[in-house]
Amino acid sequence: MTTTHFQTVGSLLRPTSLLTYKNQIEQRDDITYPFYQDFPGYQAAESAAIKTVVAQQKAHGLSVLTDGEYSKSMWHLDFIWGFGGIERYIAKQGYTFQDHDGGAFETRKDIGLRITAPLSGRHHHFIDIFKTIKAQAGTTTVKTTVWGAAHAFTELAIFDHLYGPGQVYANQAELRAGLINAYKEFLRDYRDAGGTIIQFDDCLWELFASDNQQSFFAAGNGEVVDLADTFIAINNEVADYGHALGLKVWTHNCRGNYASRHAAGGSYATIAQKFLGEQHYDRFFLEWDDERAGDLSALAVLANKPAVTLVLGLLSSKTDHLDDEARVYRLLDQASQIIPKERLYLSHQCGFASCDGGNELTTDQQWAKIDQGQRIAADYWRQ
Repeated sequence: MTTTHFQTVGSLLRPTSLLTYKNQIEQRDDITYPFYQDFPGYQAAESAAIKTVVAQQKAHGLSVLTDGEYSKSMWHLDFIWGFGGIERYIAKQGYTFQDHDGGAFETRKDIGLRITAPLSGRHHHFIDIFKTIKAQAGTTTVKTTVWGAAHAFTELAIFDHLYGPGQVYANQAELRAGLINAYKEFLRDYRDAGGTIIQFDDCLWELFASDNQQSFFAAGNGEVVDLADTFIAINNEVADYGHALGLKVWTHNCRGNYASRHAAGGSYATIAQKFLGEQHYDRFFLEWDDERAGDLSALAVLANKPAVTLVLGLLSSKTDHLDDEARVYRLLDQASQIIPKERLYLSHQCGFASCDGGNELTTDQQWAKIDQGQRIAADYWRQ
């Protein structure tokens, strides 16, 4: 059963054969991306696992395929590890997520980044991965998922301050220009390799939401609007370049997905005008798997943009049970009162394994949830 109105965000649970190598990677910073030379057998295991997961996606009727993100250790860092001029290291602490009991949950720590030379996106390892998947996919569409440019800039420039006297980039403006250029180089190579869809994954939109207790607003940051404008301008420059190359440019807004934990609250209502209305993406993957995102009224911002499609993450990739179908149908009906039904799609709120270990469910449960999504979408869009 195939329906074009069910989509997956990208990542799928990794097999033990692959995790054996992935778990070693996060313990070492004396290794060089993509780490194949550091772990005998790793490249063969990764290639075999990707071949299997591509076949599984086709068998389950998915209309847009990925490599399951099996080529990645974390959803975003592998992309920038592949840039010329980047060096990774094990930091003193990982990212902080909200644990199931409301406390703090710390991620893996190999998240440190250094800029050692001008950034370059040429000859990226992801291009080789894409060529392999494209050959295996046959006539089925393939997309590649990468870190959103503005999120990467925010981490490099604002959180890590990787510019200044004595550094590769003397100031924030130079770093911004260098990073954007590296993204453009990657997109050119991707287009030349036959790529047609690029998806930029982004986790920071909610930091601009006034109803998110962990937002920039909570810290009393009076320059938050200017920062949001900078964020959007970076994403738009990269998206516009992708469009000029003939690519379809999609984005996924994530609220955090690490071992079934999340990072951000805040509703879409407070950020919709800027982050939905002003960004130049063709398709938005958004998350409404629970009440943190508020109601669907934010979709109205895109009602008069007929070329833009919306993927509603009404299902959860974080749980080990099937989703409440009555809730999904109810929200689909609400959304279709705002956006024409043919412009809407259904998905889980995120991938099943944004990091190596993945969410707290089994592979069988993952595919059962995907099959449920396929079935709901086939029924709803047949009505």
